[in-house]
Amino acid sequence: MLLEGKIALVTGAGSGIGEAIAKRIAREGASVTVADIADAGGNRVVHEIRSEGGVADFFHADIASPDGAQQLVDHVVSTYGRLDLAANNAGLAERPGLMHELDPAEWARVIGVDLTGTWLSMRAELRHFMEQGSGVIVNTASGAGLKATPGLTAYSAAKHGVVGLTRTGAIDYVKHNIRINAVAPGTIRTPAMEAAGESQMAEWAALMPTGRMGTPEEIAAGVAWLFSDESSYITGTVLEIDGGYMQA
Repeated sequence: MLLEGKIALVTGAGSGIGEAIAKRIAREGASVTVADIADAGGNRVVHEIRSEGGVADFFHADIASPDGAQQLVDHVVSTYGRLDLAANNAGLAERPGLMHELDPAEWARVIGVDLTGTWLSMRAELRHFMEQGSGVIVNTASGAGLKATPGLTAYSAAKHGVVGLTRTGAIDYVKHNIRINAVAPGTIRTPAMEAAGESQMAEWAALMPTGRMGTPEEIAAGVAWLFSDESSYITGTVLEIDGGYMQA
């Protein structure tokens, strides 16, 4: 197993990509704190991990709050004695529309979770990793953080910011034995995407060089690898997991 004996946290782990990450790294031997604001989803994921013989617990965490991010890290350390791996995955997007139509409150909501929440999470994690002398962070960015994404002003801005946090943090902390990378998912078949309906998903799939949407499990596989010692010489990288979309 790639992550045997490691202690991890995953934000936004009550569904979708975060759920897949939590389950995959648990199968790889990590003990996982499933963090989310959705208690029902988070507790379900914990139950399913435990039913497979894994070790997991749930923590209600609002990572957009400075106290929430720090309390999550404190919980993991008090529960397991340390924290080795952090997947900062929590995020959301606004309803598509033009920039001049975007409400400031909606801008603040998306930036607050996707960008500020990622920074606050990293801030709390890095404080522990500095004391511990090691740690690995994998942030969930997006293809929207690497190129223009029409109609998603706040989401694209936030995810570009996550890429910046990842690359800057990687250089600032590499000498402290801390690695920081990100994954950039393409169009992934999550419950949120499925809500758009089969017709819309077929249109999205047709835009992919692979002819299909990706799965949360394919993103989780990349995160597990970036967490592992097999990627020990990799930091500051944004791993595109998008079926070749960025290159098309």
